[in-house]
Amino acid sequence: MTPKRGYRRGYPVAILLGLEEDSAVLWKVFSKVVKPLVGIQFKGNRKDPKALYNFHESIINAMKPTLKEGVRSVILASSARTTYAKDFVDHTSKHHSWMTQGPTKVAFAEVTGSAGNLSQVAALTRAPNFQKLISETTAKETESLIELLETRLSASNRSDAILYSLVEAENLILTSKKKGKSKPEYLLLTDKYLVESHNKGRLNRLLQVAANENVKTRVITAESPAGKRLSQLGGFVCLTKREK
Repeated sequence: MTPKRGYRRGYPVAILLGLEEDSAVLWKVFSKVVKPLVGIQFKGNRKDPKALYNFHESIINAMKPTLKEGVRSVILASSARTTYAKDFVDHTSKHHSWMTQGPTKVAFAEVTGSAGNLSQVAALTRAPNFQKLISETTAKETESLIELLETRLSASNRSDAILYSLVEAENLILTSKKKGKSKPEYLLLTDKYLVESHNKGRLNRLLQVAANENVKTRVITAESPAGKRLSQLGGFVCLTKREK
């Protein structure tokens, strides 16, 4: 698939996790569509702590590839009068502190409803309150990323460089890496920058290569607080880390 075709679905926004009594379904929410990721069956009984632990671990393992891409907003969908969403969040807090602490922590939000199949997801995502929830959750998540950016900007002796142009990011990501040089860690850009770029072909190619190289990428709504700060820096930033 060429980068141009790939971005017809839009850019990754969030993970939608549908939690049922005996199963879970993960969906990847893009800015234009929602795509299924994987379904997971519950082997056992919810009253069995070990079975519940294993179920939650299976969900987290299935989420990891998308989380590593840079998507850190997770919407939990479950029926009313159940504790499925709370049980999962409690599990992550207890056993996976990397998901709940630090500048790249996951932003969780809960919605009442089912997300077990495509028709249920379509009904859920069409609701105005769902779109509002997505906006609020991604804003919360990206604020943490901007905190990371501000920390890098305020460091007096920065060994981790910050790149502000497409050309600089291309030179780093598209060329061979040598040990001891900077390694791309995050690509942050606003949705306005993505839409209005005069070099869409080059930008889409860079985003595709970055994804293949496991560089975390986040497209941030320009009107959000994080997006407004990013716009002040030109709408595009590449955070790097010095390889040891």
